[in-house]
Amino acid sequence: MTESRFKLVKLVKVLAGSLLLAVLALFTVASIRTLSLDVNVGLQLADWEKTNNLSLVINQQQREELLARFKEAIRIPTVSFSENESNTTALREFDAFLRKAFPTVFSSSLVRHEVVANYSHLFRVQGSQPDLVPYMLLAHIDVVPAAESDGWEAPPFSAKEINGFIYGRGTIDDKYAVMGILQALEYLLLKGYAPRRAFYIGLGHDEEVRGFNGAMNIVRLLKQRGVKLSFVLDEGLGILDGVIDGLEGPAALIGLSEKGSAIVKLSVSMAPGHASIPPRESSIGILASAVKRLEENPMPRLFGYGPERETFEHLAHKFKLPMKFVFSNLWLFSPVLSRLLERRPDSNAFVRTTTAVTMFNAGVKVNVLPSLAEAYVNLRIHSAQTLKEILELIQETVGDPRVKIELIHGFDPLPVSSADERSFGFQIIKKTVLDMFPAVTVAPGICIGNTDSRHFKDLTSDIYRFAPVWFKPGDSQRFHGINERISKKNYEEIVSFFFNLIQNCDIQKLPEPHSSVHEL
Repeated sequence: MTESRFKLVKLVKVLAGSLLLAVLALFTVASIRTLSLDVNVGLQLADWEKTNNLSLVINQQQREELLARFKEAIRIPTVSFSENESNTTALREFDAFLRKAFPTVFSSSLVRHEVVANYSHLFRVQGSQPDLVPYMLLAHIDVVPAAESDGWEAPPFSAKEINGFIYGRGTIDDKYAVMGILQALEYLLLKGYAPRRAFYIGLGHDEEVRGFNGAMNIVRLLKQRGVKLSFVLDEGLGILDGVIDGLEGPAALIGLSEKGSAIVKLSVSMAPGHASIPPRESSIGILASAVKRLEENPMPRLFGYGPERETFEHLAHKFKLPMKFVFSNLWLFSPVLSRLLERRPDSNAFVRTTTAVTMFNAGVKVNVLPSLAEAYVNLRIHSAQTLKEILELIQETVGDPRVKIELIHGFDPLPVSSADERSFGFQIIKKTVLDMFPAVTVAPGICIGNTDSRHFKDLTSDIYRFAPVWFKPGDSQRFHGINERISKKNYEEIVSFFFNLIQNCDIQKLPEPHSSVHEL
């Protein structure tokens, strides 16, 4: 008995010692990674090709003129109400306005312009070296509806200035990009600039209602012409300042992908009846139970299986301990971190496919049992899942054959674009950001909303979603909400960003990756 007990104690000690050694080994590896991980170092040390970029110095008169043009763009209510209804009068007015605002762009021999699907615009800027693969800049003209009665501090199509900000629908979604790109090109052409690398500018007119007429027809034209693109840059993410708790300094997030999307209808049909003799379960009750099951059983946690992992690894060195230790070692801490992130709605969107019940319809009279109850569910699909998998999970969670499940429309998450040291588009965008804002940390990210760029995935393998729009806490609520605004200073920065980006794209090839240059 004593001998058996001795052996058991010895075994426990061996196991405890082994466990301790394993923990120490893990801690050592994690500590080394924490101290050494800085995924941003390669760009600063790289030997970039020397270029003679034109500089942009905006004097007071030019500043007043570019702001006046931007305000005029905001005042034109280019609203998309639905896929079948938009303010076509405003779209035609906007066409005439662009031609007046940027005469050099529309008259230059280097620029080919055409109207697509009546209201969208496609520009091709000729390059002097046809062997360089062209790229594309995207933006959209249309905006979502807005009414002053919703609580705006200024009328939504007034472009009124308040404390250095221009208020109005479209200021950050997405007329800053429409005007910023064309304004930058106007300045470049006036300075005699002729690009080495050709590029395209696409301005869609129905992005807010899925882009089926604008962006998709632009894509169709480019496909017919056999165009292949080095990369596409569209709206999406921006520079977050004070938004991420614990992060030292601002972060510029470049979207590598977009979550997928699905609209699913749940419905229950029963024979109608009088409210005085109700059945044990009504159509409303059955459907309400199904909806409750969806809300109480969220989609599985998938943090770390998509671009969000790269986001935190790129930002890790800008956090203090212990978060620096955690973010530097997501291979170890992803499960714990995902449980923390899911507690807040804004960060939960990075953890999983989100499920939002947005409409519930039933009943026609207070004393009649409804024959039909319907609910609509909006899902944003994580990069590690597919539309098919999501539909199967909904079926499994609802678990009631009386509930009919229909896919209204949907699509898979977009492919994840490259972001390594050999990624031309990502590195050019990153360089342009750091040249302008040296204190900013650049990191890959993922868009939880959708853009016109998703229609261009057959033309390029690299699609990025970014512009240097500065966001502080609370600003994200201005998207499609009230008091949408941009500072005058920030709009000028956006013009400068595109002015520099276009010239940086003339670089023929990226420098040798830092890792390969310093190999032993």
